[in-house]
Amino acid sequence: MKKLFIPNSFEPPIVFSTQNFHFRILEEELAEVDLAAVMSSQSRLEGIFGPESQWPKSDMTLAENRLSLQVHKEEFEARTAFAYSVFTSLKDKCLGSVYIDPSQSQNYDCEVYLWVRDDSIALDDVLYQTVLNWLQAVWPFTKVAFPGRVISWQEWGLDLSTVNKLISKGPILD
Repeated sequence: MKKLFIPNSFEPPIVFSTQNFHFRILEEELAEVDLAAVMSSQSRLEGIFGPESQWPKSDMTLAENRLSLQVHKEEFEARTAFAYSVFTSLKDKCLGSVYIDPSQSQNYDCEVYLWVRDDSIALDDVLYQTVLNWLQAVWPFTKVAFPGRVISWQEWGLDLSTVNKLISKGPILD
């Protein structure tokens, strides 16, 4: 039986606001401001989801982004992954995104990815600390992975490789 990503009793926040940021569900109605933020930082964001990731493509269209954001909203509603758009606290500028996904590794509860646009890069560490504190205070996770940020891609790959080897061997019998 597969472990639930989050308990049925947990209600994931729809919004979250701090002194520096306002988070809201990443959904298709944000496609234009999200695309502008992504494309303003496209070359730096390449590989943010891993060395093999093709996101964001240099020629990503508004229609492609809208479809992607629709998937994020559907995942949120299905409680299988949680993506947030990050705005300034005044809600006047899209700064980036936060993604909370089920972990591919049995050693962690979730894996988290986040980014800020190039013209707001000074807020990157503040966003990371804000997300870390938020996950610890509000979310039902005890072991959070930040692949590519706190865990190098090489270490993350080794961790997943170990997990896959264990899975392929089948159950361990006492």
